[in-house]
Amino acid sequence: MIQAFADWLVYDLFGLSPESHFGNAVNFLFYDSIKIIVLLFAISVVMGIINAYFPIDRLRRYLASRKFYGLEYFFASLFGAITPFCSCSSIPLFIGFVKGGIPLGVTFAFLITSPLVNEVAVAMFAGAFGWRITGIYIASGIIMGMLGGMLLGKMKLNHLLTPWVRQIQVQSEEETAAWESEKLPFFKRLPTIIRDAWGIVKGVLIYIIIGIAIGAGIHGFVPDEFFAQWMGKGNWYAVPLSVLLAVPMYANAAGIIPVIQVLVSKGIAIGTALAFMMAVVGLSLPEATMLKKVMTWKLIGIFFGVVTAIIIFSGYLFNWVL
Repeated sequence: MIQAFADWLVYDLFGLSPESHFGNAVNFLFYDSIKIIVLLFAISVVMGIINAYFPIDRLRRYLASRKFYGLEYFFASLFGAITPFCSCSSIPLFIGFVKGGIPLGVTFAFLITSPLVNEVAVAMFAGAFGWRITGIYIASGIIMGMLGGMLLGKMKLNHLLTPWVRQIQVQSEEETAAWESEKLPFFKRLPTIIRDAWGIVKGVLIYIIIGIAIGAGIHGFVPDEFFAQWMGKGNWYAVPLSVLLAVPMYANAAGIIPVIQVLVSKGIAIGTALAFMMAVVGLSLPEATMLKKVMTWKLIGIFFGVVTAIIIFSGYLFNWVL
């Protein structure tokens, strides 16, 4: 429905051509902006309802009082794998998790895996490369999320969240405490929940638009031959270079798989191509721009650094194994 509206707005009302790079970029901008704003609002409302009946403090005490032996990272990564989100679409849920008091490392495990693995990408990947490579890719995406989440969780980085995030956490706790003491029914809580959800949307709106505008500007303008020239099998530095080249780009896993298929057919090693794909969907400049409202630049740098190191290691490992 959102795609149909974006198509009507850009191609019919504005009169732009769907065959032109500019028309595709504008369509991409409207579609992704509307999709992420709607998603962020809906998730914020849902998390507000959950927080109203399951306070953050209670959740923190529950998680702190039980040993999960690392399974919390596995389940967060698995949840990321079954949710059909790209990196920017995952951010609303990331904000909801942080607001809800979920440990930051567990939340990062979701954020890492979610854009890498989803059912549409898996189906396309299987059709392009077969189930053996697809299975390895799925497993690596989940393991990457677990390892990255564990490592980032051990670093105790909560103090590097922005004051805006900490403010909405405190506000949520205060409102929940007031509701519990006054025994307010759900229909009286709902207007405040909706108001807070819209406040979150307004708080990140400019970052969403700037981030997606960057992605839209890059989307579709860089030819495949550019990457094939620098990512050939003979270059020992092909894997880290492929990751570096991927960062300015923005696409979901399903959108980048046809490009990866072309690159592999041109002689690029499968591990290098997979590293490029992982970096495109998991380490994009638009994602960093949108995360700026939630994280300080230092935390974004640490997050990107850890994920980059894991992706590069995975790329070399894939080249060796496959």
